[in-house]
Amino acid sequence: MQVTPPVHRARWSDIDWIVDLVTAAVAPTAAGAWLVPDPRRRPAVLAAVARIWVEHALLFGDAFLLANGAAASVWFHRYRPIPPPPRYDERLDDACGGHAGRFRRFDEVLAARRPEEPHQHLALLAAPPDTDRVGQAATLLAGSHQWMDTLGLPTYAEAHHGADRRLYRRAGYQERCRLVRADGHPVTGLWRPAPQAHLDRLSDVRSGAGIAAPRATALPDADARLVR
Repeated sequence: MQVTPPVHRARWSDIDWIVDLVTAAVAPTAAGAWLVPDPRRRPAVLAAVARIWVEHALLFGDAFLLANGAAASVWFHRYRPIPPPPRYDERLDDACGGHAGRFRRFDEVLAARRPEEPHQHLALLAAPPDTDRVGQAATLLAGSHQWMDTLGLPTYAEAHHGADRRLYRRAGYQERCRLVRADGHPVTGLWRPAPQAHLDRLSDVRSGAGIAAPRATALPDADARLVR
Protein backbone atom coordinates (compact mmCIF):
# COMPACT_ATOMS: atom_id res chain seq x y z
CA MET A 1 0.00 0.00 0.00
CA GLN A 2 1.45 3.32 -1.08
CA VAL A 3 1.49 6.05 1.59
CA THR A 4 0.98 9.63 0.40
CA PRO A 5 3.56 11.96 1.96
CA PRO A 6 2.05 14.73 4.13
CA VAL A 7 3.82 17.46 2.17
CA HIS A 8 5.22 17.93 -1.30
CA ARG A 9 8.01 20.17 -2.49
CA ALA A 10 6.60 23.20 -4.25
CA ARG A 11 7.22 23.96 -7.91
CA TRP A 12 7.21 27.26 -9.77
CA SER A 13 3.63 26.55 -10.84
CA ASP A 14 2.61 26.54 -7.13
CA ILE A 15 3.61 30.16 -6.52
CA ASP A 16 0.13 31.64 -6.99
CA TRP A 17 -1.35 29.18 -4.49
CA ILE A 18 1.39 29.79 -1.91
CA VAL A 19 0.99 33.56 -2.28
CA ASP A 20 -2.75 33.21 -1.60
CA LEU A 21 -2.02 31.15 1.53
CA VAL A 22 0.53 33.67 2.83
CA THR A 23 -1.84 36.56 2.18
CA ALA A 24 -4.71 34.82 3.98
CA ALA A 25 -2.46 34.04 6.95
CA VAL A 26 -0.88 37.50 7.34
CA ALA A 27 -3.76 39.86 6.44
CA PRO A 28 -5.75 39.41 9.69
CA THR A 29 -2.70 39.75 11.99
CA ALA A 30 -1.38 42.78 13.85
CA ALA A 31 1.69 42.71 11.59
CA GLY A 32 -0.49 42.84 8.47
CA ALA A 33 -2.49 45.76 9.85
CA TRP A 34 0.68 47.69 10.71
CA LEU A 35 2.33 47.03 7.35
CA VAL A 36 -0.76 48.09 5.39
CA PRO A 37 -3.22 50.03 7.58
CA ASP A 38 -5.85 50.34 4.83
CA PRO A 39 -7.83 47.06 5.01
CA ARG A 40 -9.05 47.52 1.42
CA ARG A 41 -5.52 47.65 0.02
CA ARG A 42 -3.97 45.19 2.46
CA PRO A 43 -4.57 41.87 0.62
CA ALA A 44 -3.25 43.13 -2.72
CA VAL A 45 -0.14 44.72 -1.21
CA LEU A 46 0.68 41.71 0.97
CA ALA A 47 0.21 39.37 -2.00
CA ALA A 48 2.58 41.42 -4.17
CA VAL A 49 5.30 41.38 -1.49
CA ALA A 50 4.75 37.68 -0.74
CA ARG A 51 5.23 36.91 -4.44
CA ILE A 52 8.66 38.57 -4.40
CA TRP A 53 9.84 36.40 -1.51
CA VAL A 54 8.23 33.12 -2.57
CA GLU A 55 9.85 33.41 -6.00
CA HIS A 56 13.17 34.15 -4.33
CA ALA A 57 12.80 31.14 -2.04
CA LEU A 58 12.38 28.81 -5.01
CA LEU A 59 15.74 30.06 -6.27
CA PHE A 60 17.63 30.15 -2.96
CA GLY A 61 15.68 27.80 -0.74
CA ASP A 62 12.56 25.66 -0.82
CA ALA A 63 8.83 25.76 -0.24
CA PHE A 64 6.46 22.99 0.77
CA LEU A 65 2.72 22.46 0.60
CA LEU A 66 0.48 20.15 2.55
CA ALA A 67 -0.79 17.38 0.31
CA ASN A 68 -4.27 18.93 0.47
CA GLY A 69 -2.92 22.42 -0.31
CA ALA A 70 -4.20 23.89 2.95
CA ALA A 71 -0.89 25.31 4.23
CA ALA A 72 2.62 26.15 3.03
CA SER A 73 6.10 26.78 4.42
CA VAL A 74 8.79 28.92 2.77
CA TRP A 75 12.48 28.38 3.52
CA PHE A 76 15.87 29.85 2.65
CA HIS A 77 19.13 27.86 2.54
CA ARG A 78 21.33 30.25 4.51
CA TYR A 79 24.54 28.23 4.27
CA ARG A 80 26.06 31.27 2.55
CA PRO A 81 24.95 34.90 2.03
CA ILE A 82 21.83 35.24 -0.12
CA PRO A 83 21.49 38.20 -2.49
CA PRO A 84 18.33 40.31 -2.35
CA PRO A 85 15.59 39.57 -4.88
CA PRO A 86 16.24 41.07 -8.34
CA ARG A 87 15.18 44.73 -8.52
CA TYR A 88 13.94 44.41 -4.97
CA ASP A 89 13.71 48.11 -4.10
CA GLU A 90 11.94 48.90 -7.37
CA ARG A 91 9.51 46.00 -7.01
CA LEU A 92 8.82 46.81 -3.35
CA ASP A 93 8.08 50.43 -4.17
CA ASP A 94 5.77 49.38 -7.01
CA ALA A 95 3.96 46.89 -4.78
CA CYS A 96 3.63 48.99 -1.63
CA GLY A 97 3.68 52.63 -2.66
CA GLY A 98 3.79 54.71 0.50
CA HIS A 99 3.95 51.60 2.71
CA ALA A 100 7.33 50.43 1.37
CA GLY A 101 9.21 52.06 4.25
CA ARG A 102 7.24 49.98 6.74
CA PHE A 103 8.16 46.75 4.98
CA ARG A 104 11.83 47.77 4.94
CA ARG A 105 11.87 48.59 8.67
CA PHE A 106 10.05 45.36 9.45
CA ASP A 107 12.60 43.31 7.47
CA GLU A 108 15.62 45.15 8.88
CA VAL A 109 14.72 44.43 12.50
CA LEU A 110 14.26 40.70 11.84
CA ALA A 111 17.37 40.39 9.65
CA ALA A 112 19.59 42.08 12.25
CA ARG A 113 19.13 39.21 14.73
CA ARG A 114 19.28 36.21 12.41
CA PRO A 115 22.15 33.77 13.01
CA GLU A 116 25.34 34.14 11.03
CA GLU A 117 26.26 30.45 11.08
CA PRO A 118 24.94 28.21 8.27
CA HIS A 119 21.33 27.19 8.79
CA GLN A 120 17.95 26.66 7.18
CA HIS A 121 15.65 29.64 7.72
CA LEU A 122 11.92 29.07 8.04
CA ALA A 123 10.83 32.43 6.66
CA LEU A 124 7.07 31.85 6.39
CA LEU A 125 4.66 29.30 7.77
CA ALA A 126 1.28 30.01 6.20
CA ALA A 127 -1.56 28.08 7.79
CA PRO A 128 -4.60 30.35 7.41
CA PRO A 129 -6.76 30.71 10.52
CA ASP A 130 -9.45 28.06 10.77
CA THR A 131 -10.57 25.39 13.20
CA ASP A 132 -7.65 23.05 12.34
CA ARG A 133 -4.78 25.54 12.03
CA VAL A 134 -2.74 23.95 14.82
CA GLY A 135 -2.95 20.47 13.33
CA GLN A 136 -2.22 21.67 9.80
CA ALA A 137 0.76 23.72 10.94
CA ALA A 138 2.22 20.81 12.94
CA THR A 139 1.84 18.38 10.02
CA LEU A 140 3.35 20.89 7.61
CA LEU A 141 6.31 21.60 9.89
CA ALA A 142 7.06 17.92 10.47
CA GLY A 143 6.88 17.14 6.76
CA SER A 144 9.07 20.13 5.88
CA HIS A 145 11.67 19.00 8.41
CA GLN A 146 11.85 15.58 6.73
CA TRP A 147 13.07 17.31 3.58
CA MET A 148 15.24 19.99 5.15
CA ASP A 149 16.99 17.66 7.61
CA THR A 150 18.60 15.78 4.71
CA LEU A 151 20.96 18.76 4.38
CA GLY A 152 22.21 18.30 7.95
CA LEU A 153 21.93 21.93 9.06
CA PRO A 154 20.20 23.51 12.05
CA THR A 155 17.03 25.51 11.46
CA TYR A 156 15.93 28.95 12.61
CA ALA A 157 12.44 30.41 12.86
CA GLU A 158 10.80 33.57 14.14
CA ALA A 159 7.63 33.19 16.23
CA HIS A 160 5.34 36.20 16.12
CA HIS A 161 2.77 34.92 18.60
CA GLY A 162 2.35 32.37 21.35
CA ALA A 163 0.76 29.63 19.24
CA ASP A 164 3.76 29.49 16.92
CA ARG A 165 6.20 29.55 19.85
CA ARG A 166 4.45 26.50 21.30
CA LEU A 167 4.39 24.80 17.89
CA TYR A 168 8.14 25.30 17.35
CA ARG A 169 9.06 24.20 20.85
CA ARG A 170 7.12 20.96 20.41
CA ALA A 171 9.13 20.43 17.21
CA GLY A 172 12.46 20.71 19.04
CA TYR A 173 13.22 24.43 18.70
CA GLN A 174 14.81 26.32 21.57
CA GLU A 175 14.63 30.03 22.30
CA ARG A 176 17.67 31.82 20.92
CA CYS A 177 16.84 35.52 21.07
CA ARG A 178 14.10 38.04 21.63
CA LEU A 179 13.48 41.16 19.63
CA VAL A 180 10.88 43.81 19.10
CA ARG A 181 9.32 44.28 15.67
CA ALA A 182 9.12 47.69 14.07
CA ASP A 183 5.48 47.89 15.18
CA GLY A 184 6.48 47.28 18.81
CA HIS A 185 5.33 43.64 18.94
CA PRO A 186 7.69 41.10 20.60
CA VAL A 187 9.15 38.29 18.48
CA THR A 188 11.03 35.18 19.59
CA GLY A 189 13.86 33.75 17.50
CA LEU A 190 14.08 29.97 17.89
CA TRP A 191 16.83 27.50 16.93
CA ARG A 192 16.55 23.79 16.19
CA PRO A 193 19.88 21.93 16.26
CA ALA A 194 21.05 19.87 13.32
CA PRO A 195 19.61 16.32 13.27
CA GLN A 196 21.47 14.09 15.74
CA ALA A 197 21.94 11.31 13.18
CA HIS A 198 23.86 13.72 10.95
CA LEU A 199 26.00 14.92 13.87
CA ASP A 200 26.76 11.29 14.83
CA ARG A 201 27.97 10.54 11.29
CA LEU A 202 30.21 13.62 11.33
CA SER A 203 31.62 12.56 14.70
CA ASP A 204 32.38 9.06 13.38
CA VAL A 205 34.18 10.46 10.35
CA ARG A 206 36.22 12.97 12.36
CA SER A 207 37.21 10.30 14.90
CA GLY A 208 38.59 8.07 12.15
CA ALA A 209 36.01 5.34 12.58
CA GLY A 210 36.25 4.55 8.93
CA ILE A 211 32.69 5.47 8.06
CA ALA A 212 32.43 7.39 4.85
CA ALA A 213 30.87 10.83 4.97
CA PRO A 214 27.34 10.88 3.57
CA ARG A 215 26.96 12.26 0.10
CA ALA A 216 25.44 15.72 0.33
CA THR A 217 21.93 16.18 -0.94
CA ALA A 218 22.03 18.41 -3.99
CA LEU A 219 20.65 21.88 -3.42
CA PRO A 220 18.09 23.07 -5.95
CA ASP A 221 19.50 24.46 -9.15
CA ALA A 222 17.96 27.82 -9.99
CA ASP A 223 17.47 27.08 -13.69
CA ALA A 224 15.82 23.74 -12.92
CA ARG A 225 13.36 25.35 -10.52
CA LEU A 226 12.41 28.02 -13.06
CA VAL A 227 11.05 25.51 -15.55
CA ARG A 228 8.88 23.59 -13.08
